[in-house]
Amino acid sequence: MMKAVKAILMSLSLLLTFTSCVGNSSERTEDNDQNQTAASTEKQENPDRKSDLTESAGARLLYMGHASIRIITREEKVIYIDPFVGDGYEPAADLILITHGHYDHNAVKKVSNRNPDCKTVTWKESLAKGKYRTFDFGFATVEAVEAGYNRQHSVKNCVGYVITLSDGVSVYVSGDTSRTKQMPGLSAKHIDYAFYCCDGVYNMDIEEAAVCAGLVGAKHDIPYHVIAENGVYFDRARAEKFDSPNLLIVDEGEEIELMKTGS
Repeated sequence: MMKAVKAILMSLSLLLTFTSCVGNSSERTEDNDQNQTAASTEKQENPDRKSDLTESAGARLLYMGHASIRIITREEKVIYIDPFVGDGYEPAADLILITHGHYDHNAVKKVSNRNPDCKTVTWKESLAKGKYRTFDFGFATVEAVEAGYNRQHSVKNCVGYVITLSDGVSVYVSGDTSRTKQMPGLSAKHIDYAFYCCDGVYNMDIEEAAVCAGLVGAKHDIPYHVIAENGVYFDRARAEKFDSPNLLIVDEGEEIELMKTGS
């Protein structure tokens, strides 16, 4: 009789142990499922979540109107070109580029916020003793090129710039000019973005600017310095007449991301 009771008690003990193990296993599985669900939910709620080692965004270019441009590089360095009009002069300048001395390109006092090591490069430094200079600032290389060739702008006192950023994106700013002898050679640089003045009063008109764009062969041709009268610093209707298959119209006050395109 005692043996039978002991056998029954042992069976009950084994049954209780098995039930307990199954329950713990179930609890662990439930915890794992909850953790996986939470992780999945977090991933769905943050599909663009990236590590701390993500690549920085590309450079941004703000067209401020007339011939005034601001570039903020991927290193957050700020470049102003021919300051004169528009909004957006708040970021501290690291580099100021001036193509020539006319008031509508040389309002450097508008750039009142400057970093201690800010550099200003004018046509005087860019065209020294008849030679066009290149400046390496680390975050950008600036190459001075020809500009002028009309009654209002002497080739001796005007320059354009080819600005190549650290990521390889290049921007050509014509400055005030007509067609130059150097333009056909610029095609070898595979320029990404090219700005052409085309007011037709003090510089070449839109038709001649389109011819120049064909010579330079940039990936994007942007008309600027279209008109400046009665408080108007960009005439979109006139800019739309720029005959180029690579035409890119950037409105006054518009900011675009600068992206490297294929050669």
